[in-house]
Amino acid sequence: MAAPQPAWSYATLKEVAAVLADTADGLTGKEIGNLLLRLGMADPLPTATKRDRLTEAFVARQNKDSNPRRIITFIVHAMEPVRYRDRPELFTLRQDRLNERLAFVGLHVNDKGQVARGTRAQTLDEATRIATSIRDELQRRKTHSEVLRYCSVEVLKRAHFHACLEATKSIFDRLRTMTGVSGDGATLVDAALSLGKSGTPALAINSLSTQTEKDEQTGLANLVKGLGGLYRNPTAHDPRLNRSVSDEELLEVLTMVSMVHRRLDGVRR
Repeated sequence: MAAPQPAWSYATLKEVAAVLADTADGLTGKEIGNLLLRLGMADPLPTATKRDRLTEAFVARQNKDSNPRRIITFIVHAMEPVRYRDRPELFTLRQDRLNERLAFVGLHVNDKGQVARGTRAQTLDEATRIATSIRDELQRRKTHSEVLRYCSVEVLKRAHFHACLEATKSIFDRLRTMTGVSGDGATLVDAALSLGKSGTPALAINSLSTQTEKDEQTGLANLVKGLGGLYRNPTAHDPRLNRSVSDEELLEVLTMVSMVHRRLDGVRR
């Protein structure tokens, strides 16, 4: 950081403290105390809740300095990547949440855990656009819960190919659960969704009363097979495969998988 920033509003200090001291995913009380001590910051409310404790520490220090430089230093120490060597997904989670708040003061936490200058947001929509993450975009798209249940950790770790793999596996696992068939891959899809010789699949996504509806059923079966061929089978055959998957491709794949799950929500057995 160059010259000190103007003092942050109380709301900004409180929101940043809320992320770092979150009940489920924030620093522990001991970690907060150790960092405040290490950085020479007063701890006015050591017995208060973590959020109130850290908020008051931030307020007291900014009042003393007339700028938020020491709060920025606290963020940098809290986001030091080595702290997250065993839980990289936690780093990404905190980074995303901090960036949505820091956008209002023209800052962001980069992948090195450092606080750098960025675009300043004036509205909630601008802050969301500036700080948006894959996780936030999936929530905005109302992605099916089955997709998020299978690949949330991979998304947070930014392991895009493996997120696609886990999401695709969720379809096959669900087909097994819904049909009781123990197969896998194309064999499983045929047993669950294919019209076959009888023209009656185990799971029908419509009434199958017209050729259009039958084509739709076949189309879903082919889509599931295609997703398996693209993202599931390669890893099964070569566990060292590490194909690059962009953010855009990841969103497209997870959106398709979500659509498949929604069609399965309404199947007739």
